[in-house]
Amino acid sequence: MPIARSFNVVGIHTAGEVCDVVTGGVLDVPGKTMFEKMMHMWQKADSLRLLLMHEPRGSSAMCANIILPPCNAEAHAGFLTMEHEEYPPMSGANTIAVATVLLETGMVPMQEPITRIGLDAAAGLVTVTAECEGGKCKSVAFDNVPAFVFALDLEIPVPGLGVVKVDIAWGGMIYALVDASSVGLKVDSSQGRALVEVGERIKSAVQQHTDPIHPENPAIRGVSILQFTEPLRDTTTGKAASNTVVVSPGRLDRSPCGTGTCARLAVLHARSLLKVGETFRHQSVIGTEFVAHIRGTAQVGRYPAVLPTVKGSSWITSYKQIVLDSTDPFPAGFRVGDTWRMASPKMQV
Repeated sequence: MPIARSFNVVGIHTAGEVCDVVTGGVLDVPGKTMFEKMMHMWQKADSLRLLLMHEPRGSSAMCANIILPPCNAEAHAGFLTMEHEEYPPMSGANTIAVATVLLETGMVPMQEPITRIGLDAAAGLVTVTAECEGGKCKSVAFDNVPAFVFALDLEIPVPGLGVVKVDIAWGGMIYALVDASSVGLKVDSSQGRALVEVGERIKSAVQQHTDPIHPENPAIRGVSILQFTEPLRDTTTGKAASNTVVVSPGRLDRSPCGTGTCARLAVLHARSLLKVGETFRHQSVIGTEFVAHIRGTAQVGRYPAVLPTVKGSSWITSYKQIVLDSTDPFPAGFRVGDTWRMASPKMQV
């Protein structure tokens, strides 16, 4: 029997986070905006995400992106990001990866030393500035959509933990942010299992007690991701802090998380701990770093907002072709409970 589907994929990581980019095999997706395209994929064509992300083709510690024609005339390309439980409207690490792939493969012409391009994401237009040398993107900085705070110090009752204080903020996804020390944890790889278990428990409680709605797009609602934070500290190059983001169905983001960094910028500014223009270095659970700053302020509905810029780097790891054999018994892949903390009952092995 012939191959049923095939996809050209560029393997790439951003600060440790696998953010593979599909460059061939998907012509386009129905929809007048990237958000509509994202919802079409989620509601009517989700088999592609399952095929690429689940075992045996994918893994629990990865994301994937699809390059598409842009809907916004100001953008050079559009893209959709896929995670294991959702399609995030925006992802910083994946934006850096997509820009790097577009430029290093020649899909968008590279200009040295600086290339500026627009990317059409489901959350809106994202402007990218890439530092380029010798055909390599040394770094990619993206100007994200406005980030803002829904609530500070919200008290959430969590089974087995008592009342936990959380901040709720939008940075391209809706985050619950929790001081790791407040639940007896620290951002350290050795505590990875506990961070995931406690983080998922807190997120579930937050979802039961809150329902934040984006004021400009009511289809974006509810906390879907949790960030553990550690205190801000002063350094010779500006402010810095460590964090880790718990990604369902049960893993830690390997990077400092781009949209999580933007949400953190909004919270720090709301607490008067970070000024416009100040440098903020955000470190991940494996010690990698994004460098960010607030380039200005704005208003999103009734919420004061900040305009975040985040800079990081990606490295291409492979060029590969992913295929689906028409006789393969796992066209949607599978999850096994030893690796996937919340394995789907229909696919659990």
